[in-house]
Amino acid sequence: MPNYQLTYSISEEELRLFVTYCYTILNLKTIKLNLVTGLPHKDKYPFGKVPVLEIDGTVYYQSLAIGRYLAKKAGLTGKTDLDDLRVDAILDTIDDFVSLFPWSGDEKETKAYIEKCGVSVLSGLEKELGENKWFVGGYVTWADLYWDICSDGIEHYQPGFAKDYPNLLSLKKRVKELPEIAAWIKRRPQSQY
Repeated sequence: MPNYQLTYSISEEELRLFVTYCYTILNLKTIKLNLVTGLPHKDKYPFGKVPVLEIDGTVYYQSLAIGRYLAKKAGLTGKTDLDDLRVDAILDTIDDFVSLFPWSGDEKETKAYIEKCGVSVLSGLEKELGENKWFVGGYVTWADLYWDICSDGIEHYQPGFAKDYPNLLSLKKRVKELPEIAAWIKRRPQSQY
């Protein structure tokens, strides 16, 4: 069984939640989570950034690459190549939206961004989900988890940003009710995120 070690910053809480979920699904015996602040040893990490996932001494980087690897290991990818294509399209849509979000915390900026970009992204995701329980097929994928995690981050800065999208809100509720996620939420360390 490989040894896993995740090093991340507080802004990567979503990755920690995801890794914890995969950890539970995979019954991993060895995983170490390292929270770093300020990156005191930037030269230790590829491109001087976290998150990084170390597997048996080899360091891998980029949160979506790490997520994709763990999703495959935990069975959170699509069951077919076309399902995987849909999962990736949803993930990339969410990631594009989140990557451009003004994380500075300036209320005017975040509100303007949601007004400018939010409607098209959120209405598109709402339409993509439709009346389905999960984004892809009848089973949970990491696209569902990624939506929940990323929307929680945005909600911190722009409360109610998705209030007009009931299917997306219902999806968040279902994700939080997954036994592995619910257990993590009860025991996770408190943070401002």
